[in-house]
Amino acid sequence: MHGNFIWYELLTTDIEAAKAFYGAVTGWKAEVTGVAGFDYILFKVPGFDMGVAGMMQLTQEMRDRQVPPNWSGYIAVEDIDAKARAFVNEGGSAIVEPQDIPNIGRFAVLADPQGAVICLFTPNPPDGSMPPAPPAGSPGTFGWSELYAGDGDAAFAFYAKMFGWEKDMAVDMGAMGTYQCFAVDGRAIGGIMTKMPHMPMPFWNYYVHVDTIDAAAERVKVAGGQVVNGPIEVPGGSWIVNCLDPQGAMISLTAPKR
Repeated sequence: MHGNFIWYELLTTDIEAAKAFYGAVTGWKAEVTGVAGFDYILFKVPGFDMGVAGMMQLTQEMRDRQVPPNWSGYIAVEDIDAKARAFVNEGGSAIVEPQDIPNIGRFAVLADPQGAVICLFTPNPPDGSMPPAPPAGSPGTFGWSELYAGDGDAAFAFYAKMFGWEKDMAVDMGAMGTYQCFAVDGRAIGGIMTKMPHMPMPFWNYYVHVDTIDAAAERVKVAGGQVVNGPIEVPGGSWIVNCLDPQGAMISLTAPKR
């Protein structure tokens, strides 16, 4: 589990609007659950009890810090306190120091040395059997994590040191530089590249599997979102689109065919 993305979370300004948008685009069903004394929304693939992502309202403190609506990814680690210290020692920073979520686990929100925000998570040991989860790669599941870094090579070196990520396929993107895929235990899970000049700061972007890319892109538009890139075919034959939801959070979609 160590070094893998195991959870994804949306911070938004409009819970009800986000429920409607993601339900229309990905087919997720939203379920309210109580976590640490407040309502937390779980996104589930219909027919499965295991959530694939979560959602919560941006707090006033976050808004005061001008945090925009955004998706975050959580990486599993064995010792979250030690890993948070390692981030800081290597030039990163702690946005939220390690703390417990009662009955769930321990998390931290960090920024890498170039400013991209990432979350760490150490779940509590399972108590009994876990509910069934949708098969990996099926519609509604997350399938790829992508970093637009200030310096792609330096970012890969940092994350490889933090999590043991290995280099996988490297794609020459011409003037845009190299897209370096990374793997955990031989399984490719994401990519890192130097961000485009128009991007204001480094950030992580996450991909959700959908049925077909053209139909999903149309659902984004009809539901009030915006397609900002694509559809385009990527190495391996899959198709992608990069999108903004109606509140401005970036989310990307991937499908095996158009």
